[in-house]
Amino acid sequence: MTTSDQNRTLRAVGLVCTLKPSPAPSSSIVIAEQLFEPMRKAGVECEIVRCVDHALHPGVEADMGPGDEWPALLEKIVAADIVVVSTPTWVGHMSSVAQRVLERLDAELSETDDAGRPRQVGKVALAAVVGNEDGAHKIVADLFQALNDIGFTIPAQGCTYWNDEAMGGRDFKDLDETPGAVASTTETAARNAMHLARVLRDNPYPAYS
Repeated sequence: MTTSDQNRTLRAVGLVCTLKPSPAPSSSIVIAEQLFEPMRKAGVECEIVRCVDHALHPGVEADMGPGDEWPALLEKIVAADIVVVSTPTWVGHMSSVAQRVLERLDAELSETDDAGRPRQVGKVALAAVVGNEDGAHKIVADLFQALNDIGFTIPAQGCTYWNDEAMGGRDFKDLDETPGAVASTTETAARNAMHLARVLRDNPYPAYS
């Protein structure tokens, strides 16, 4: 590990999996930006990608051929130290866009670095979920299992979410103020992700034999 590697600025990419194309307002964008706020203050380079704006073809290969825009998005993921997956809740599940992202990431299981490790090993993953129905814990569990299988490391308390009250109809983006518990959880997730990303940047996992 060189000094330049240890001093390298951390990068984060937010894969926002709303079903609403730009420029429509999105609660998934709002909560992702709230995760990035403390990161930006700490000097992390952050970028939001609204996945539905891109042609991410179905499949489990790194490149599904002409017109597939996943390879360009994958470059951003590979370059990042922290990857945030932000999704709305639909009928108790993550969005179809989030599922597509996980399916496309499956190809990363066969990509390795110079030390023989899956190339996503050493990256930190966070989850953010919003919705006016229940299901956040189940969605986070599904996201974390998939992301961990692919090689991402999950920090302590590495998720944040907001659900409306039972049978409610409000959206997170329409709240006058973020509830204190949600704001605190979001800040903790961001802080823990930055800490873990620095640890893994400076102390990579051992080479695979």
